Amino acid sequence: MVRVLVVDDSATMRGIITATLRREPSIEVVGQSANAAQAREAIKALNPDVVTLDIQMPGMNGLEFLEKIMRLRPVPVVVVSTLTSRGADATLQALELGAYDCVAKPCLAGPHAFDKLASTVQAAARARVRQGTGRLATPSGSSAPSCYRPDGRLLAIGSSTGGVEALLTILSQLPVNCPPTVVTQHMPEAFTRSFAERLNRTCQAEVSEATDGAALAPGTIYLAPGGLAHLQVAGTQTLRCRLRKGDPVSGHMPSVDVLFASVARTAGPRAVGVILTGMGRDGAEGLLAMRQAGASTLGQDEASCVVYGMPKVAFELQAVQKQVRLDGIAAEILRITNSQRGT
Repeated sequence: MVRVLVVDDSATMRGIITATLRREPSIEVVGQSANAAQAREAIKALNPDVVTLDIQMPGMNGLEFLEKIMRLRPVPVVVVSTLTSRGADATLQALELGAYDCVAKPCLAGPHAFDKLASTVQAAARARVRQGTGRLATPSGSSAPSCYRPDGRLLAIGSSTGGVEALLTILSQLPVNCPPTVVTQHMPEAFTRSFAERLNRTCQAEVSEATDGAALAPGTIYLAPGGLAHLQVAGTQTLRCRLRKGDPVSGHMPSVDVLFASVARTAGPRAVGVILTGMGRDGAEGLLAMRQAGASTLGQDEASCVVYGMPKVAFELQAVQKQVRLDGIAAEILRITNSQRGT
């Protein structure tokens, strides 16, 4: 039984969240809190397995409260957020601070917005609780060789739950002339532009949300727009982003499998594929296609994953050539893609 504490300043929203969770027999809502002070006492008294948290509550700093939770009494936190620009920015900060995942409030996201709430809470209860950075990573360039020179390869990365922190860690360590990079992160539509902007402020390379036809060149990183289309790579001499609408693949749109499969077709042995933390199996088959096409492939190791799902399936399929801790992935990418390696 997963024991949940619901935290939201709105009595109506507390009731909706509670009713939604109670429809799942394996979940028990053990308490409700309207503010940080109540939530702090409830966590101490009830010791819940998971906390659902509205981070935009009047009279409190939800992010500061979350930081204290993760520092003083770590517990899996599922953020229940509004899908506005302000809400997206705050939710991204919450994910950096160590929140497990985010779920959109139904009033703004449609009648099926809470379809994944119960499954997200159940997964959070099984996940590894970690303290986030508490801030954006600072690009140091320490992992980039002083003689780094790209060897013409393309970098493709796929991630899901826990991916915000993982991508910040990896991409902020790449040099300004990093390999052309395409990224699919499972994330709601309203969040990816804000996330791309945050990455661009943090990274030495240029980061933006992918647009159809955008050319891939060294020093550019493109993030798949959330929920709108699948990001693919197309072209021969000049590789470009392609956004294609369609049905979800492996349960997702955008899908990591779709991205990786397109990279296998267009770049073959000139590519590097990296699969990061996430629930499910999206990306495993695509990474296998990349490896079979001659690409170098990496997977985040179990110890550093928030959820060892996607990398585990890929490893079991023998799609992963090497498993690497999160803090070593950037250096491994640069080792593979540096034309000066071995000199």
